[in-house]
Amino acid sequence: MVPVSLNQDMRAFICGETISPKYLARFIEGYQRQLLSVWSKEGATVESLDADEMASTEIAVPPLPQQAQILQFLDSELAVVDTLIEAKQKLLNLLAEKRQTLVAEAVMRGLVRSAPLRPSGIDWLGDIPAHWGIERSRWLFTERDDRSDTGEEEMLTVSHITGVTPRSEKDVNMFEAETTAGYKLCFTGDLVINTLWAWMGAMGTAPVDGIVSPAYNVYTPGQRLLPAYVDALVRIPVFAQEVTRYSKGVWSSRLRLYPEGFFETFWPVPPLDEQGQIVAYIDEERIKIDKLATATERSIALLKERRSALIAAAVTGQIDIPEAA
Repeated sequence: MVPVSLNQDMRAFICGETISPKYLARFIEGYQRQLLSVWSKEGATVESLDADEMASTEIAVPPLPQQAQILQFLDSELAVVDTLIEAKQKLLNLLAEKRQTLVAEAVMRGLVRSAPLRPSGIDWLGDIPAHWGIERSRWLFTERDDRSDTGEEEMLTVSHITGVTPRSEKDVNMFEAETTAGYKLCFTGDLVINTLWAWMGAMGTAPVDGIVSPAYNVYTPGQRLLPAYVDALVRIPVFAQEVTRYSKGVWSSRLRLYPEGFFETFWPVPPLDEQGQIVAYIDEERIKIDKLATATERSIALLKERRSALIAAAVTGQIDIPEAA
């Protein structure tokens, strides 16, 4: 291989007389992290690339016929790896769908598939177990609007992905108020709804006592609902679609769910012991699915590392390339 600077004979370089564009792309792909760290003044980010550093970088370049041979080898080998990555990514998507479907069926149909059903008369609910009740949320929740005197309580965030979580557990890069005195108090089990993002499903029950933005709404479940059942139900996509009907705003992306709208929604009300069984079942099945998803994500990461290592080894001559690649 011959060392070639990226600013050497650039015209011939661009025309592919010294190095083919595809070979250069593979080289950069294999050494992306290392090259970015060299070409960046502020760190490995595309935005801070240094043109002079890029132009003065020397890379080892084999003759064009050998470049073609290496590329043919990589195309064949990477096709296998990419197929595996794609299959595992599809599995992740299927697991996410299964997780959603499992929760939705449990909180809306119960666990006994042979239980007789009856029409709920509510579009988003459809048929429900015959022994379940149906009630407007105004009779199931009370609004809480207590405020913090000091703002020293645990700050909680509300998102459509993770529900309600302590801010300390998340990497949050956003504007923070000078003081959180006057923020709304919420207690373990309270339902917290991000008023602006309710249409996306940004809601859930608080896992600990804390405070939330005064722009959010806090509701305390009554004795007929278990907080864990409430959390499971409000986190399913169909519920977010339902509350959108009662939200106000001109644009779909600016809809807000105010208490008067929330209190119009209808809820299924299973017996309390059955709610407990549903929650326990969901937790058990989630653990199984999450373990499989974690293992799949780990295998995808290993395959991507293998992919980069294979490219790097091929373009630097660390492995023998068969002539009939």
